[in-house]
Amino acid sequence: MHIAEGFLPVPHAIGWVVAAAPFVVHGARAVATEVRERPESTLLLGAAGAFTFVLSAIKLPSLFGSSSHPTGTGAGAVLFRPPVMALLGTVVLLFQALLLAHGGLSTLGANAFAFAVVGPWAGYGAYRLTRALGAGLLPGVFVALALADLATYGTTSLQLALAFPDPASGLAGAAVKFLGVFAVTQVPLAIGEGLLGVLLFRVLTVNARPELERLGVLPPEPTPTEERA
Repeated sequence: MHIAEGFLPVPHAIGWVVAAAPFVVHGARAVATEVRERPESTLLLGAAGAFTFVLSAIKLPSLFGSSSHPTGTGAGAVLFRPPVMALLGTVVLLFQALLLAHGGLSTLGANAFAFAVVGPWAGYGAYRLTRALGAGLLPGVFVALALADLATYGTTSLQLALAFPDPASGLAGAAVKFLGVFAVTQVPLAIGEGLLGVLLFRVLTVNARPELERLGVLPPEPTPTEERA
């Protein structure tokens, strides 16, 4: 993730902007709707963006013009659904490119597609499947954050393979090479990110339960009358 400024060929850079743009526009509408309909969620919305920014700013250099780090997008996807994270994640990437020199403007489309689109959707899909199989909130959160992280880096590997296919083994060989490079650092990072997400949601269930109930993450607590019944 965070493919470096100028690293992708121009046609690839433009193509990923075109691919990511509809999701970001839809995400902007989703954020506007969320703020309008549930203004009390604004603070938690900002916290989700801040969590993503801080976590994804922890940068471990990798090979081939990229880097490894946690992503944090799975938490926001669980709280607000993936379309919201399409905008929040892209804003995070933009600020990191401008302020921290992580990634770049020319590669913003590719980074956004992997980080703010594929990652949140993969994490949210894994979360919903885990909950549907009968697991509780915290196992679902662990799977969501870990899979969002891994899906982001899987997508980045494919993006790099498309741009720089291996002369001998082509796209498949390049994809295996890039996936192998990322796996060394990214698998343990994904596990650590999942555990951090569990700690985060433990805190939220204690300190922000009404907000989680309004968002549908937790069921409403039974009233004293319902408990007696």
